[in-house]
Amino acid sequence: MSLKEYVDKYEHLEAGEHLENELVSIAGRVSRIASSSSKLRFLDIKSEGTKLQVFANFANHDPSTGDFNDTYNNIKRGDIIGLTGFPGKSKRGELSVFPKSVKILSPCLHMLPDKFGLKDNDVRFRQRYLDLMMNDDSLKVMKLRSRIIDYLRKFLTSRGFFEVETPMLKTTSTGASAKPFITHHNELDLDLFMRIAPELPLKLIIIGGFEKVFEIGKCFRNEGIDPTHNPEFTSCEFYWAYADYHDLMKLTEELLSSLVFELFGKYEITYHPDGPEAEGVIIDFTPPFQRVSMVEELENKMKMKLSPPYDSQENVEKYLTAIKEAGLDMPKPPVPAKLIDQLVGHYIEDQIVKPTFIVDFPQCTSPLSKWHRSKENVCERFELFICGKELINSYTELNDPITQRECFKQQQKAKDLGDDEAQPPDEAFCTALEYGLPPTAGWGIGIDRLAMFLSDKNNIKVFIGVIIIV
Repeated sequence: MSLKEYVDKYEHLEAGEHLENELVSIAGRVSRIASSSSKLRFLDIKSEGTKLQVFANFANHDPSTGDFNDTYNNIKRGDIIGLTGFPGKSKRGELSVFPKSVKILSPCLHMLPDKFGLKDNDVRFRQRYLDLMMNDDSLKVMKLRSRIIDYLRKFLTSRGFFEVETPMLKTTSTGASAKPFITHHNELDLDLFMRIAPELPLKLIIIGGFEKVFEIGKCFRNEGIDPTHNPEFTSCEFYWAYADYHDLMKLTEELLSSLVFELFGKYEITYHPDGPEAEGVIIDFTPPFQRVSMVEELENKMKMKLSPPYDSQENVEKYLTAIKEAGLDMPKPPVPAKLIDQLVGHYIEDQIVKPTFIVDFPQCTSPLSKWHRSKENVCERFELFICGKELINSYTELNDPITQRECFKQQQKAKDLGDDEAQPPDEAFCTALEYGLPPTAGWGIGIDRLAMFLSDKNNIKVFIGVIIIV
């Protein structure tokens, strides 16, 4: 029986009530030891955030298992013990277990931090197991992450989506604008890339005949590490045939609002973007979410008119001037997509607090997105931002192989100029498009970043069970 099962089963007992004829066997890690006398010992044991008092009385001890004092004198804080005894509550009403026998299952050979928990972040992340052992809050956020993944999976499968798995190792680094990790296959003498996104393989499955597919899994990006970025992270991506980005904005509102209500019983949460000691903000997930046109908002904030195409030399000069006037770092290389991204980050993204869709991206920033059906030189794409951070990326998928090849060529030009995040051509994908990708919309979310918002945390590492790179 787990400690949680024990608490759930016997919490109803009255103060001083004992069930001496009902024996149970439980185990846990010793978190506290106290001694009242040579015939009375108190211990606290914990497991997965649940604590239980061990009320060890000489009168209840089975002498055939060893001397009472010898047994309990050998138990140290941090040891994992198993015991058999009967349930009950102390006279003060604290649920306890009254052991007849106890055994050390696994000794702890190190001195544990004090009862106030582990506060040194460097130690917390290098010895993640110690952090989980000492800080109940760390366990809570890991459990919250698990609930989020479970909810996402049930939400999608209940709407007819089929879960699939796609390769982690790829011969090309396409699927997102990011720098990949490279590994080598010895038998084939072939360089391979750790996937940066499962997008293209999932679209191949749509071409094959499925209409709704999703994948929850790891992605890898060989980029910077900060409180909201980790080299490996968990994403959820889905693709929906015969839908567009309008359908996905509606589904996003439904998903996030229902998830927040499921977790908290309301649509509003408090988040502290600058840390727990700073002022918090109220994030309201009540739909509909605000929508902001990227180009129009950028024109308003920069107080200048941009004319399509948005990667023209005339516009590039405007971007360069605006970046210098705002005192921003100049992207390297200063290709149009990177210049636009820098300006959007400063003028639009950083100003967002409540859930907001930034919509209709310039074509040069979105090589896999379908061109807008009525607006010139923009794509049917949105990103959802909360408190200045991107949470979701989604668009109506480009399904024209001729246009896709041309977009890949433009990406290759950017890569030749030094843009290591530009996507190289993927001829196999273009060939697959020639067989016909139905009108499709795709969607991706970073699960760890979502959990960060919903648990009011500022560091994505608290959701990683074992951290290799601190």
